[in-house]
Amino acid sequence: MLQSGAQILVNCLEEQGVRNIFGYPGASIMSVYDCLASSSVCHVLTAHEQGACFAAEGYARRSGKAGVVLATSGPGATNLVTGIADAYMDSVPLVAITGNVSLDKLGHDSFQEVDIFDMTMPVTKYSMIVKSAREIAPAVRKAFRLAESDRRGPVLIDIPSNVFDEFADYERQPAFKPEPRTPVSEEIRAAARLIEQSERPVLYVGGGARNSGAEREIAELARRLNAAVTVSYMGIGCYPPDGAGYLGVLSNTNFKTSSALRECDLFITLGARFNSRYSAFGTLKKRKTPLVQIDSDRAEIDKNILTTAAVVGDLRLALDELLPLVANKPKVEWEYETLPDLAEDNRGIRIIKTLCRKLGKDVTVTTDVGLHQEWAAHNCEVYSPARFLTSGGLGAMGFGMGAAIGAHFASGDTCLVITGDGSFNMNMNELTTAVKNHVPLVVAVLNNNALGMIRKLQNERRSPKSGVSTLYLNVDYAALARSMGARGVTVSETDDLETAIDDALAGPLPLVMDFRIPINTGI
Repeated sequence: MLQSGAQILVNCLEEQGVRNIFGYPGASIMSVYDCLASSSVCHVLTAHEQGACFAAEGYARRSGKAGVVLATSGPGATNLVTGIADAYMDSVPLVAITGNVSLDKLGHDSFQEVDIFDMTMPVTKYSMIVKSAREIAPAVRKAFRLAESDRRGPVLIDIPSNVFDEFADYERQPAFKPEPRTPVSEEIRAAARLIEQSERPVLYVGGGARNSGAEREIAELARRLNAAVTVSYMGIGCYPPDGAGYLGVLSNTNFKTSSALRECDLFITLGARFNSRYSAFGTLKKRKTPLVQIDSDRAEIDKNILTTAAVVGDLRLALDELLPLVANKPKVEWEYETLPDLAEDNRGIRIIKTLCRKLGKDVTVTTDVGLHQEWAAHNCEVYSPARFLTSGGLGAMGFGMGAAIGAHFASGDTCLVITGDGSFNMNMNELTTAVKNHVPLVVAVLNNNALGMIRKLQNERRSPKSGVSTLYLNVDYAALARSMGARGVTVSETDDLETAIDDALAGPLPLVMDFRIPINTGI
C-alpha cells in the first residue's frame, strides 16, 4: 500500500510496539506530527530536546526496551547529543529520529541545517541518513535491531523533510525480538578452571547484568563461591543490598571494596567495563590479580585491563553454562569484615535515607550528578536494577528530571529525583512536563547553594577557590515549583527530617522539596 514517508515512520513505530515517544516539534518534522495524531503512539511533549532524550533514556532503562526520541533539524538535533552520548556510555537502547532540511538544501548552509549524522557518529552504535521514503521502514527496523542487540546503545536516523512527504509501498512486519549472543563453551570452561583454583573471588557486577536479566544467576554464583560482591553504578540493584557478601558500590571512598581488591585472588567481572573512574583497578594491575571477564561486547575485552580468561556472550546464558562447572567453596575470613564502619554520615545522606525508607522499595530513584549522586548510590537500598537510574559513564548533570518522567511512562511508578541545586538548574524546566502529564515525582533538591563536587575537588587539589563553586543563587525552589503548578516545600537546616518529609508526602504529587543543607556538606 502506498503511504507517505511520515506515515510509514509512524507505522513502523507501532510495528515495533512503541507506546511512548518523547520530543519537540519543528518545521522539518511537522508531517510526522500530523500522522502521530491519529496513531496509537503517545507523544510526550517535553520542555527541551535534551529533556526528551533523557526521558527516552529513562523509559529504556526502566522498561528494557528501546526508548524513542524525536527532534527537528538544527538546534533540535544538536540538543539531543548529550542524551545520545549518555545512552552510548551507559549501553542504553535508544532510537533517535531527527528531521533535516530537504535533500536539495543539504550542503548549502540552509536555515537549521546541521550534519547530525557525522556529529553523532562517535557516540552511536550506528547512524543513518534516509534519502527516500522506501528506505524508512528498513532503516527503522534496523535501528531497533541494533539498539536492542548484544551490547545495547543508541542509533540515529536522520530524515530530510521532503522524504516525509514522498510516497512508497509499506507492508507491516513482525516486531524485532533480540536474540542474545551465545557464548563459546571453551571460553566458559577456561573461566571455570580459574574459578576452581581460587579461594577468595570477588564478583564485580555491571549494567550488562541488568540488560541480560542475570540477577538470579549472579546470586547463585555468589552463593556457591562464597564470594564478595561489588557493583558499578550501572549494576546497582543487580545484587540485593542485604545479600551475603555484598560490599556496595565499587568506589574510591568505599574502604571495604578497596580492601577486598587488595585481598582477592580472582576478580570476576560480570557485564562491567574497566573505566578510569576508580583508582581501585590499579590495585588489580599492580598485584597482577587473575581476572575473568564476561561481556557481550568483544571490544571491552582487554581494552583497559588484560584478562586471564574471557567469555564473550550474553551474561545469563554464560552463567547458565558456567554454574554446573563450579563447586561450592567454603567461607573464608576477609580483612574487610573486621574494618570499622566508616560510612559517611551527613544531612544530605540522612535526607536520602529517610526519603527512600518512606517511599519504599517500589519507588524508582533517578539522580543527577554531583556529591548527591555518590550519596544516593551508596545509601539507597535498591532491589531491582531497573529502579536506580543514573548517568554513570558520561556523568551528565540534568539527567534526573527527564529520566524520571520517562521511567514513569514506562512503568507507572512514583519516582524520586535526587538532585542538587546545580543539577536542578540545568533541567528544572521539565517540571512543567511532569505537571501537565500528572507524573508523580518527588524531587529532592539538596540545596547547599554550591557546586559541591567542584568544591570537594578543589579541596583535594588544594587549589585556591576561584569562586565558581559557590552559586550565589538563593533561589526559592519551593516557590518556583508552585509557579509551575507543582507543590513546593522548603525544609531548613534545623527542621526535623522525619516530620517534614511525612507532612510533605501526605499531599499530591509532583512535589519539590527544597532541602537546605550546609555549604560544605560532604567536603
